[in-house]
Amino acid sequence: MAALLDIKGLNAWYGESHVLHGVDMSVAEGETVTLLGRNGVGKTTTLRTIIGIIRARKGEIRFAGKDMIAVPLHRTAHHGIGFVPEERGIFSSLTVLENLMLPPVVGPDGMGVEEIFELFPNLYERRSSPGTRLSGGEQQMLAIARTLRTGVKMLLLDEPTEGLAPVIVQRIGEVLRALKNRGMTILLVEQNFRFASRVADRFYLMDHGQVVNEFPVSDLPERMDTLNRVLGV
Repeated sequence: MAALLDIKGLNAWYGESHVLHGVDMSVAEGETVTLLGRNGVGKTTTLRTIIGIIRARKGEIRFAGKDMIAVPLHRTAHHGIGFVPEERGIFSSLTVLENLMLPPVVGPDGMGVEEIFELFPNLYERRSSPGTRLSGGEQQMLAIARTLRTGVKMLLLDEPTEGLAPVIVQRIGEVLRALKNRGMTILLVEQNFRFASRVADRFYLMDHGQVVNEFPVSDLPERMDTLNRVLGV
């Protein structure tokens, strides 16, 4: 399959600190790919560099054939990449519906509100509730739903199950599989390896700001001992 996202030789800096060291990876259209690795190895930094939050970057980021390095942060979504950060960014003073409708539509394939409420029935029930009344799981669902409405072609998800109850983690997994069935492309950072193993097609293993391994989900059984040792799971 042709790559929708193709990254070559990606370097990034926080001030004087060199944090990504020549990252190479690709994600095909309709594929779900997970970045694995211990805390602090560069997974979230990779997402933030792709989306353009980190501007001190060098290398090649091609999305749907376009070089994204020079694209400013506020234009990235217009090219089809949506980012759901770990902190979710829900506005506490707005209702669920107001949060959902806040971002502009940037592509023709955005999900309608009725589709979103069908995918996230909890949000329909809480549609008039302010952001302060939402649980962590509901906030995560709203953050994903808000991005889906904009019509992006690819989701970057940073730790979507962090701190959530098992029943909510299971629901997030069902949502990601449903999105995959719809053809959505997903790049996922996830510490919960067992969760990631149920939703991903391929994995990249990162260490010290570099990709050190790549393998498909079919290789998991033979790699479990190594992954358990490296990830500490």
